[in-house]
Amino acid sequence: MLAVRKARRKLRMGTICSPNPSGTKTASDVCNADWMASLPPHLHNVPLSNLAIPGSHDSFSYWVDEKSPVGPDQTQAIKRLARISLVKKLMKKWSVTQNLTFREQLEAGIRYFDLRVSSKPGDTDQEIYFIHGLFGIKVWDGLMEIDSFLTQHPKEIVFLDFNHFYAMDEAHHKCLVLRIQEAFENKLCPACSVESMTLQTLWEKKCQVLIFYHCPFYKQYSFLWPGKKIPAPWANTTSVRKLILFLETTLSERAPQGSFHVSQAILTPRVNTIARGLVGGLKNTLVHRNLPAILDWVKTQKPGAMGVNIITSDFVDLVDFATTVIELNDLLQEDRALAKC
Repeated sequence: MLAVRKARRKLRMGTICSPNPSGTKTASDVCNADWMASLPPHLHNVPLSNLAIPGSHDSFSYWVDEKSPVGPDQTQAIKRLARISLVKKLMKKWSVTQNLTFREQLEAGIRYFDLRVSSKPGDTDQEIYFIHGLFGIKVWDGLMEIDSFLTQHPKEIVFLDFNHFYAMDEAHHKCLVLRIQEAFENKLCPACSVESMTLQTLWEKKCQVLIFYHCPFYKQYSFLWPGKKIPAPWANTTSVRKLILFLETTLSERAPQGSFHVSQAILTPRVNTIARGLVGGLKNTLVHRNLPAILDWVKTQKPGAMGVNIITSDFVDLVDFATTVIELNDLLQEDRALAKC
C-alpha cells in the first residue's frame, strides 16, 4: 500500500506550476493544480465532507495596502496610532498571513479560502475589499483570479467562506453577491444536502464553487450556503500543545452529518506576543518555528465522517502543507483495500 501511495503522489506532483530561478522544487512550486481530478475513482462518490481538503487562513492577506486607511475591524486606539506611518508598516507584518496569491495557492492545492471583507471609508461606490487590519485587494479581482483557474481546471472544486463583514449595509451585500454571480455564473453550486456533495455529482452538474455566507442575507439567494454548514472552531492560543488539544476535542465533537468541518491549525498572537516580536512579525515570531510541529499533527490524522475534513494554515508554502493534507485521502483508499482482504 505504501508503494501505491508513493506512486500516486509522484503522478499528482509530476509538474511544477511556476518553476523558480534556481531550478529546485520547493513546497510552493509543487503542482497540485489537478489533485481532485487525480483522486482514484472510489473517492469520486465520497462526500466532500469526508475528504481531507487543504485550506488557507486569511487567504487574501498576501498583500495589504499600507497607504489605505486602517480597516473597520480595528479598534479606535489602533486607528489613532496608525496615523504614525511606522505603525502601519508594523501592522503589515502582523496582518499578512500568506505569501502566495490566490492563483499560486490554487496551484499548490489549496481549495478552501477564508475570506473577510469590508467597504472602504470614504469610497462613494459600493466596492468591496478584503480586510485584515489593513485593506487588501478588491474582492472582484480575487474572484476573477479564482475563476480563471477553475476554467482551466474544470474538475477542481473550491470553498469560498465569507465569514466576516465590516462596514457593510444591505446595498454593499447586494453588490458583493452580484459580483460573485458575475464572476462564477454557472459554476456556483446551489445550497443543498452536504452529504450529496461529491466530486462526481459536482462534475456532472459542472459546478465548482461553494459559497458560504455568514450573514442572514444568504437566505435571499439559492447559491449561498449558510455559515452554520461549515463550522470553524477557533483555538485562540499561542501554544502548540493547547492548539492540538483543541483540534482533537473539536474533532471528537464534530457532527457526523449535515455540515463540513474546518480544523483551524493556526496560532493566534496575544498583545504581549506582538509586543515581544513587534519587528519580526507573525511569520518570524510565531508561525515559522511552530508550523513543523503542527504539520506533524496533520500527518497523524485521518479523513472520514468523524475525522478531519478541511484543515487551514497560515503561510501554506513554508512547509509541504497542501500535499500532506491531500495525501491523507489515500488512507480512505487503504481502508477499502483492507476491507476486501
